[in-house]
Amino acid sequence: MAFTSVKVPAEILAKGPTGYRIKVVDYNATEQRAYLDRQDYQDEAGALLDPFGCGPGETPEDPAYQTRLIGDPNFHAQNCYAIAMRTLGAFERALGRRVSWSSGGHQLHIAPHAFAQANAFYSEPDRALLFGYFYGEDGQPIFTCLSHDIVAHETTHALLDGLRSRFTEPSGPDQSAFHEGFADIVALLSIFSLESVVAAAIGEDGALVKGERTIRLVDAAKLEPKAMRKSILLGIARQVGEALTPNRLGEDARGALRRSVEVTPTEGKRLRRSNDEHDRGEVIVAAMMRCFIELWSERIVNLGTFEGDRYNLDAVVEEGVKVAGHLLNMAIRALDYCPPTDIDFRQFLAALLTADRELVPEDDRNYRGTLRNHFADYGIKTPAKGCDEEGCWLRFSDCARLIYARSNFAAMMRNRDEFFRFLWENREALGVNHRAYTEVVSIDMASRIGPDGLALHETVCQYVQRVDLFGAEFKSVLGAELPEGMATTDRLTAHGGGVVILDQYGQVKYHISNPVFDGERQRARAQYLMDAGLLLGPGQADRLQFGMIHLERMGG
Repeated sequence: MAFTSVKVPAEILAKGPTGYRIKVVDYNATEQRAYLDRQDYQDEAGALLDPFGCGPGETPEDPAYQTRLIGDPNFHAQNCYAIAMRTLGAFERALGRRVSWSSGGHQLHIAPHAFAQANAFYSEPDRALLFGYFYGEDGQPIFTCLSHDIVAHETTHALLDGLRSRFTEPSGPDQSAFHEGFADIVALLSIFSLESVVAAAIGEDGALVKGERTIRLVDAAKLEPKAMRKSILLGIARQVGEALTPNRLGEDARGALRRSVEVTPTEGKRLRRSNDEHDRGEVIVAAMMRCFIELWSERIVNLGTFEGDRYNLDAVVEEGVKVAGHLLNMAIRALDYCPPTDIDFRQFLAALLTADRELVPEDDRNYRGTLRNHFADYGIKTPAKGCDEEGCWLRFSDCARLIYARSNFAAMMRNRDEFFRFLWENREALGVNHRAYTEVVSIDMASRIGPDGLALHETVCQYVQRVDLFGAEFKSVLGAELPEGMATTDRLTAHGGGVVILDQYGQVKYHISNPVFDGERQRARAQYLMDAGLLLGPGQADRLQFGMIHLERMGG
């Protein structure tokens, strides 16, 4: 287990710890007990304190120090708070704005010791992250709240739900898989911001002393792509995976719960046919992480070696931090260019490429080309319709037909009713069908700084549509044949919507949508929901239940 200190936004914490975005409520439902926070977060002069910082003569590598922290439930609470705030900070820096929780409230609740079970999940109804604990074969407790991967993963679920709340609605197979895959991508790439942890995981293979400078070295064999794919850095929840014995998992003992980077393109194409959210989600994680390894490897080779075919360890880590940081920002920014409903992997790839090109027009390091190649290896290519030759979304081209005269520019970029007026007056030019129920769900202004130092200002406007219909209306309303097994008396809600990106002058730059009256897409969605047994009662499907999804994956 590796320890390091991290920086989080400065704020005056209440007990919990509780800040302006995170509220830790440490109640154990299994034992029916609360763990009281006995720490002080300010000294007598009002200066902010880290109650678990190293004392005199202590270092993060000190076994006694680590044992003291692992055994203190208050440290568990602070660990959750810190990782959740760092993940939130990564999203807000990448998106160039504040990010809200889907509940509409300001604080997300976290329960570090919620129950005695090998599980952890984001609960939308409870507005909370719930972390469990269990006991290994040696009788020692394993706390999921101490895993950076798990806390970052679950926080990402909550953030993604705030940014795209319809992604938890029943849809095609890619949508729920996207939630899991995207959370893994954020968890894996964000670990590389902890340079000391990355260096410790790679390992030092000697040192070279030059005057007063000591250069830590690492063998080149460790940095071969095949060796890097087996690194502990690229696995999710290693400690939990090792503790879940063959008796629990029903298979051979293994390390991390998931090692998506080792999923080959052939296996990935098979997983794309899976209805399991984690299995299917591993495909985009594999493509993303293999892209990361290729880009990192190219940078390492350019560093040059020392005698004995060894590299400067700190320089290797620094290059990994740069690549992971850029890919993480790309992935998060891509969310603004994703349709608000029925996301699929092809659309996510188009959003990835578009988000990066908008901010970094010159792809000198070939990030976008490498991404396209690795996603293509797993059978994922951008949509044939709506994308240009580079795989990016086409800019909105029918600008001449848009009417701005009756819309208030300033209000349109802040007020949902004003933007709906603009949307309604331009429904024909934008292809927004007036027969569906339509709602503008969010308007967000974003400011991002590119590598050239120039700011990119955009306004991201989401709208959703829905149509309730009977099976008998499928063909007349949607223009598609009734799905197999669906009765004419069955009821179904068809979802659609889009995101309109306005430039700094309030002009439409992109309109990225999944039209509600796309009969082919709606039939495929309805057929999948029926085949998967996800239609409940009178044709209505349930929302994603992350607790059950994660419990099944844990083998519980």
